[in-house]
Amino acid sequence: MTEPLHLFDAYGIELEYMIVDAESLDVRPIADEVLGEDGDAEREHTAWSNELVLQVVELKTNGPAPALDPLPGYFAADIAEIDGMLASHGARLLGTAMHPWFDPRTETKLWPHEYTEVYRKLDSIFDARGHGWSNLQSMHINLPFTGDDEFGRLHAGIRAVLPILPGLAASSPLVEGRATGLLDNRLHYYRTNSRRIPSVTGKVIPEPVYTKAEYHSQILQRIWRDTAPHDPEGTLAHEWANARGAIARFDRGAIEIRVLDLQECPAADLAIAALVVATVRALVEERWAPRATLAALEVAPLHTLLLANIAEGEEAVLSDRDYLDVLGFPTARRTTTRELWQHLVEALSSGPRPLLAAHWRATLDPLLRAGTLARRILRAVGPDTRHERLAEVYRSLADHLQSGRLFGGA
Repeated sequence: MTEPLHLFDAYGIELEYMIVDAESLDVRPIADEVLGEDGDAEREHTAWSNELVLQVVELKTNGPAPALDPLPGYFAADIAEIDGMLASHGARLLGTAMHPWFDPRTETKLWPHEYTEVYRKLDSIFDARGHGWSNLQSMHINLPFTGDDEFGRLHAGIRAVLPILPGLAASSPLVEGRATGLLDNRLHYYRTNSRRIPSVTGKVIPEPVYTKAEYHSQILQRIWRDTAPHDPEGTLAHEWANARGAIARFDRGAIEIRVLDLQECPAADLAIAALVVATVRALVEERWAPRATLAALEVAPLHTLLLANIAEGEEAVLSDRDYLDVLGFPTARRTTTRELWQHLVEALSSGPRPLLAAHWRATLDPLLRAGTLARRILRAVGPDTRHERLAEVYRSLADHLQSGRLFGGA
């Protein structure tokens, strides 16, 4: 019998990549050419799997990983291998959270092989021909817990940090060839993709519940009750039907964080993951605020803060003194999400017991100075949003994925 994993004993990371034409960068729905019809491939440290649509392949840790440090190298090796496989099809992988000119109404192709009954059910209820289903690539972070006490502490810490994650990781400023004015369009679409049954996503920020029984009664049972009229077979009556920004997976003893846009390369993703994990750990350990204060945070103000970060990313203004106190921001003045993250990097990587290893700063410091990847993409595109210019910028992004380099001055 496998020993249960406790808080911060291990980490699960999932990265979703688009498959695009090597020349045009249009999406190529050929994930089954890489994965086969069963949709899975295992390596020593990682595994590959399919997603809802045929143009996406997911790379993930092959079970819980004891440390984050080696993961950029493992994922970079996977990307090189997959790109080699795709080359014979005239295709390659592309990072970032949304394809910049994909039209889901005409280009969506669902995975047609194993597990297809679930995808067809989701499509029949919510219509997968939308950006919120077929064009949203993200990084998921899975953090373990054992028992109600650990779950409650972990859930409280994660809830507190969720609203400011788009200000760290937004990478989706373009939709169907145009800049929308939002930096995190993936989350904008994600938060409304289940509007036919609102309980599925809620307000993205999970409700303040801190035991398994409460979670089942206040969140999961409500979702399953609301989906039942559309799903008499019970296809969706599972924990994964919950689409909040962090979901409890009691079946595997973990909470999965789902609000982080995918970056340009694994080095950036894993540096962000390390910072997020360190921040959550500091909150769980009550470094800046007692557990009761964290647990009392209500959905509404956290949701308002999330919306500001979806729109403005790292330049979102934070003026809620209670919230800034929870994250240990020391002054009474207003600040921006960028300044808060810069403060957290410094606080978490210094002192007698740093929670953030110093080597991650080689990526995080320039990333925070240059701004979110969404901001850097818009800076690179400039005022010229013709298709040719977008293709030039995103071709460079695909090259950065292959080389493992940060994009746009970071």
